[in-house]
Amino acid sequence: MAGATMTTVSNLLKEIYEGTVHDQLQTEVTGLKRIETSSEGVTSEVGGSYVRFPIRTKRNQGLGARAEGQALPVPGKQSYESAYIPLMNLYGSIQLTGQTFALAEKNFQAFASALDQEVTGLKEYLRKDLARQVYGDGSGTLAVANAAGSTTTFKCSDAQATYLEEDMVIDIYDNTDTLRASGKTITGLSSDGTTTTVTFTTAAGTSSASGDYLVRTGNLNNEITGLGAIVQDEGELYGVDPSTVPVWKSIVDDNGGTLRAFTEGLAIDICDQLRKKGGGTPTAAFMGLGVRRAYFNLLSQQRRITNTLDFEGGFKALGFTYNGTEIPMVDDVDSPSNEIVFLNEKEIKIYAEDDWAFMDRDGSRWERVSDSTGKYDAYSATMFRYMELGTHRRNAHARLKDLIEG
Repeated sequence: MAGATMTTVSNLLKEIYEGTVHDQLQTEVTGLKRIETSSEGVTSEVGGSYVRFPIRTKRNQGLGARAEGQALPVPGKQSYESAYIPLMNLYGSIQLTGQTFALAEKNFQAFASALDQEVTGLKEYLRKDLARQVYGDGSGTLAVANAAGSTTTFKCSDAQATYLEEDMVIDIYDNTDTLRASGKTITGLSSDGTTTTVTFTTAAGTSSASGDYLVRTGNLNNEITGLGAIVQDEGELYGVDPSTVPVWKSIVDDNGGTLRAFTEGLAIDICDQLRKKGGGTPTAAFMGLGVRRAYFNLLSQQRRITNTLDFEGGFKALGFTYNGTEIPMVDDVDSPSNEIVFLNEKEIKIYAEDDWAFMDRDGSRWERVSDSTGKYDAYSATMFRYMELGTHRRNAHARLKDLIEG
């Protein structure tokens, strides 16, 4: 075969990667499966890309009933706010040694196989990490400590440790958002059945304490705005503050932090509240595996049919009947524990300029690796996507919290 060039291997990278990650994100990740992706309304300006749309917050109150000869109602007007959503910047990189590149000259198939392994693995992790971010609040918090640790350990509940993995590089912050330590690599995760102890490579400056939290290095407040921030009854979202615009809030039903049994009455009540607010009937509800077990047990106790039902879009889930509509109760391993999020999917979507793509603005997808200690016989390629999760109606969604798991 003719000698391989950087153009040849760069094109191979494109063939292996592009055109497949979108399908994986939309069909294999539970929390994203029915959320529409759209580039509509995405515009660019200096500093990045954003979406802006108006929301109606007040009706025209110039109405009234009058007797003959009385003055007509004073004209009113509707009120609007402008929601502003800047797109977040997501990246993923792969790296191959010069020795691996040498295979392109001698055994192109072996090189293609090595490249395929790296790209496929990165695609899977991009998909998984995005599934986590969908349920987050944009802060990037992975776990919160429930007890004091040491300079090389961090303790959290098993549920909090769900998103942690060995070799993950993390930053440690205290409960005042002050950085304790940066760039620590997780070397071990051990559980006693209740608490997970996280071990790091090198000691942090001070011992970790209860309330400290872990973030993937550099991610603090840089992740997409997930359901943890969207489906809330307080807190500014897209530049609109519900303390001054009361309709701009979701329905949240909690029990003050005390866990309680899930009942259909709780679910019916929260759906009723959504209807009163004009949000309509939820099209899906998402929960962790523990709450799914609790719901399954409830149906079993009532001698109800507990087989999995098929729903539109390929969903398989337990059903919940509300006002004659069967709502899929979807279990998702990435969903937070002890709660259910009810979504009206017509009112939420992923905004993105485009799908995942390789950086090649300088003419090549491959860049030689170098740092402060020198240059290396290795090359890296970076994928990027500018995107954000957005909703047009915050009050079309609800959260049912403080539920006992099965």
